[in-house]
Amino acid sequence: MHEHIYLASQSPRRLQLLEQWGVRCELLLPDDEEDAESLEVVLPGEAPAAYVRRVTQLKLKASLERLRRRRLPLAPVLCADTTVALGRRILGKPADEADAMRTLAALSGRRHRVLTAVALGVPGVRTDRTLDALSVSWVTFSDMSPGDICRYVATGEPMGKAGSYAIQGRAAAWISHISGSYSGIMGLPAFETAGLLRAAHVRTG
Repeated sequence: MHEHIYLASQSPRRLQLLEQWGVRCELLLPDDEEDAESLEVVLPGEAPAAYVRRVTQLKLKASLERLRRRRLPLAPVLCADTTVALGRRILGKPADEADAMRTLAALSGRRHRVLTAVALGVPGVRTDRTLDALSVSWVTFSDMSPGDICRYVATGEPMGKAGSYAIQGRAAAWISHISGSYSGIMGLPAFETAGLLRAAHVRTG
């Protein structure tokens, strides 16, 4: 039985969710010389589900290498990635406020998917064991006026968020319907993550 895991994510929401579920975590964040952002580049013609799974696996590989490079005690490593998709169009983190406003205008009055891939790496002496899962949810936005969008972007909340919004924040006021995993939309699906932790014999609760 593993008493704790490493969380290789800078998302405070993921850490908060794991702690709520009774999982002991230690952060395993990239070194300054690591180019973590380059892992999230979309390949030409890549479908959203393939993209989010691939990026999560790349994050996990880099994290397991980081664990060994730092000579830390071996324990499971959890990685996740969330993307927003409008059809086959992948809406990542906004480059700036103008980009965030364009994204929110595209989502206004429409339904889109939120895909979160989760991967758990269990390091071994000779080989690593990898478990993964994918959560797909649907989110419907009501109509947002240009003024609504400008005021929301001005709060700063959309920056650093896939799809330029956070469902647990001010954006909830315009979300008329969701179908799927609320925690998955936040960035870490409870059901799928719990299944991986059980399969890896991680203590929870």
